[in-house]
Amino acid sequence: MPHMSAAPGTTNKVVLDRYMKLDIPDGKVQAMYIWIDSTGENLRGKTRTLDFIPKAPEELPMWNFDGSSTGQAEGSNSDVYLKPVAIYPDPFRLGNNKLVLCEALKYNKSTTATNHRNSCREVMERASEQHPWFGMEQEYTLLDIDGHPLGWPKNGYPGPQGPYYCAVGANNVYGRDICEAHYRACLFAGINISGTNAEVMPAQWEFQVGPCEGIRMGDDLWMARYLLHRVAEDFNVLVSLDPKPIRGDWNGAGLHSNFSTKEMRAQNGIVGIEAAIEKLSKSHARHIIAYDPKEGKDNERRLTGLHETSSIHDFSAGVANRGASVRIPRDVAEQKMGYLEDRRPSSNADPYKVSEVLVKTICLDE
Repeated sequence: MPHMSAAPGTTNKVVLDRYMKLDIPDGKVQAMYIWIDSTGENLRGKTRTLDFIPKAPEELPMWNFDGSSTGQAEGSNSDVYLKPVAIYPDPFRLGNNKLVLCEALKYNKSTTATNHRNSCREVMERASEQHPWFGMEQEYTLLDIDGHPLGWPKNGYPGPQGPYYCAVGANNVYGRDICEAHYRACLFAGINISGTNAEVMPAQWEFQVGPCEGIRMGDDLWMARYLLHRVAEDFNVLVSLDPKPIRGDWNGAGLHSNFSTKEMRAQNGIVGIEAAIEKLSKSHARHIIAYDPKEGKDNERRLTGLHETSSIHDFSAGVANRGASVRIPRDVAEQKMGYLEDRRPSSNADPYKVSEVLVKTICLDE
């Protein structure tokens, strides 16, 4: 039998486990500081040792990193600050160790170009009396280390779409281990993950986060994305958030965003839902710009009017219509209260920008 070598860069997790079981001194905590880099899509992180167990982000020290190595500063003035804003239990190091979501700040403490959290937080505070709730559906595609979709034939394509959505069986589902591991990691970390499913394209999956009120939506989704990449790393698999990873007759990937206010969730809230849709119809261009990191260029490949999408050029809405820009779920229409689903955001959209523009348009009339 020929010798099967591991993929380049693969390490032995069994050996690692020996060291991860070592006790660390009482009062010592490993805190991984995590931030969004210059792409507005990718995450970075580095770890420091603390001498206390943090209970709130305000207790944590500011830190910094080399912004010239992440595209966030020049080499001549390279220190970028990290401001802790949310703390999560660490599902990888366990114990009292923490994952710390941070805002990146320039040398003068102003926000970096891809730090949209601060403006989102300000908008959420102004609309707090309306209690905006969000639920986001994060679609993603799993890739082999060579960039090929996980489980796909190396010199061809799997059978046409149809048998893969919410499927079971090794011939229909590729990468369930990663989906399940990520689900548990999110629950351990205190992220409000509400479900998962296999998607329409093979090797494509979805997880849902929410309902979350205000700024927590963006915080939880960004941390869930970090956990997804980190879990996949352990399986030597890549995660793509590209909204159209495979050209042709294959579904793209979105970040369908469910939204409601206290009024919409109350008796006869359908009136508020319809009013919100009317406002969205008049702000289509602005939302398209906010709904992917390249201000619509990524979504052009996905929002074609095919594969359960609307056209990027036109606004539409309908009950149970997955080909519309905004969908009113069937049960919402029947109960005349609930929420709306904006199906336009791309899978790589920034949840801070998505939630901010929804609140500005619907709640603040801005």
